[in-house]
Amino acid sequence: MDISDEVISLLKHDENKTLQFKAVLPPSRNIAQMISAFANTSGGVIILGVLVVPNKTNEVIGLSEDFHANTITHKALDLLSPLPKIHYQYVMYNGKKIYVIKVEKSEVPITIEGKKYIRDEIHIKLVNPIEANFKQNGYVEISKINQRLESYKKNTTTSKVRLLDNYQSILKIIDDLGSILYPEDTSLPTNVQEGKILTRILFSSFVDNFETYLSELLYEIYLANPFTLKSKQEVTVEEVLNCSDLEEFVQYLAKQKIGKLQKGSVKGFIKENQQIKQLDVIDEKKQNDIEKILQIRHLYSHRNGMVDEKFLQYFVGEFTLNSEHRMSISEICETINYLAEIIDKVDVAASKKYKLAQISN
Repeated sequence: MDISDEVISLLKHDENKTLQFKAVLPPSRNIAQMISAFANTSGGVIILGVLVVPNKTNEVIGLSEDFHANTITHKALDLLSPLPKIHYQYVMYNGKKIYVIKVEKSEVPITIEGKKYIRDEIHIKLVNPIEANFKQNGYVEISKINQRLESYKKNTTTSKVRLLDNYQSILKIIDDLGSILYPEDTSLPTNVQEGKILTRILFSSFVDNFETYLSELLYEIYLANPFTLKSKQEVTVEEVLNCSDLEEFVQYLAKQKIGKLQKGSVKGFIKENQQIKQLDVIDEKKQNDIEKILQIRHLYSHRNGMVDEKFLQYFVGEFTLNSEHRMSISEICETINYLAEIIDKVDVAASKKYKLAQISN
């Protein structure tokens, strides 16, 4: 089955409910979401390697030879349940290689990890997202932050959606376990031992996910723009052989890049990763704020909250050596909100600059 003629005839059309163009090759999870959305709506065609220019004719730019679309499509299909009926192939147009995935409408829901997507005109939309029900007489700020996080899910990368889902689940835990996390008042650190431990775990979790997001974003940028991978960084043969394909290797490199951030060096991370630096979002003040947040995470993850000498270098005159660092739930929520705001700005800027694949939850 060769659908080259059909594909070429579609190039001059605008995107619609049954047609989607992408300039670059998205990650496998994004492709899975697109396939799910088409299969659950009216079927349709996904064409990769075509740039949509508003009020102008679509520009066929072709796909980079660095990545194999078939391999990534296979990984996308592994995420779907049940398997939809699709056809995929490369098509040559004016000397440039584009990639097409034709999806048939499914009579049964096609899901990804239990989530169902549909086409809402030209956007991908999650059907029946899980809504958090917070206590009516609980901490009001939790609900406000949750609404803000939900608003950040409009036209966003998959990486950001996964992080926001994590942040929302943390807010739900805080709401459910208020009796041990803020037994007296949200502005006061808890004196309940279980609450102290849980506070440290929750803080470490959402900071870890901030780092994970940046790693996954780098991966999406690398995949969409292979030229950004070019650097003088040396890798070993063992590192290459431990990865099953190029996509997995790129994912590995993205995770490696997060090393400086994990050690608390935000400035080192920004300097080393031009893809993030060029977005011009995380300025010096934000870098200093994030470094302090990372130092608190280090205390909570490795020292049970006990202040060490390195910590005092970042918080001069604020704490005593070997004292216990504690945070109130209001401070925890403020930090979640602060990191989420930074992530939203980074994601918007990266999506625009690198033309990353997006979904609309």
